[in-house]
Amino acid sequence: MSKKRREIPVFDHPIIETHCHLDYLKDRPLEETLEQAQGVNIEKVITIAVSPDNLARVRELSQVAPWVYGTQGIHPHDAESYSDDVEAEIRAHARDEKIVAVGEIGLDYFYDNADRDVQREVFRRQLQIACDTDRPVVIHSREADDDTIEILGEFEATLKRRGVIHSFTSGPGLARYALDQGWCLGFNGITTFNKAENVRDIVRMAPIDQILLETDSPFLTPVPYRGKENAPFYLPFVAEKIAEVKELPLDEVIGKTYQNSLRTFFPGE
Repeated sequence: MSKKRREIPVFDHPIIETHCHLDYLKDRPLEETLEQAQGVNIEKVITIAVSPDNLARVRELSQVAPWVYGTQGIHPHDAESYSDDVEAEIRAHARDEKIVAVGEIGLDYFYDNADRDVQREVFRRQLQIACDTDRPVVIHSREADDDTIEILGEFEATLKRRGVIHSFTSGPGLARYALDQGWCLGFNGITTFNKAENVRDIVRMAPIDQILLETDSPFLTPVPYRGKENAPFYLPFVAEKIAEVKELPLDEVIGKTYQNSLRTFFPGE
């Protein structure tokens, strides 16, 4: 007989889902997913663009509810599909009312789905969009710590809003650089995985006022729901794990990460 999974905890204080991919969710209707998210007191959801094919879809999704927002950007996996026309589309919508960041952009040398020189060029071009439109950035960096630091260093003076290095799995060098420069680090269900002590070490290092909560759903479902498609409503498990690892009261973690999310993406609130 399978062990019954613990029910999703519901906190009194609202939480913000800073990184998911609503257009990738398949297991249930979108309306049901969002209803369940509200049921566990998720106040806002940010769904993330990754490719030329889903820029418009993310903008559409940002309109499905007042509390759903989006980003515009091209993931390093799709860097070779970047073009002047794609850049023009991102620029045209980066300051839309429901678009809160440029992303998901960055470098991925683990899969190497795009030429590394192209990845670096596209990363720089999109960082420039963020500078020009005064938007924060959602960064993907995998097995590319040194180049990520080098390229971000080129924009230290001009990228005012900073942003987040999401799904942080990099080493302490990139973590220290990012934290010193005022970036947030995003953590998700990986923090609950048995073999992710390296990620938990970064959680311990990061000040609580520079941590964001995310699911990256439909990927990286947290324990105890691994094996199921991830969704924003599993975010409370990430909050619990951050509190456990940092040995902080859960209420403090929820409150601080909520304020961090507002500061990063919703500075007017």
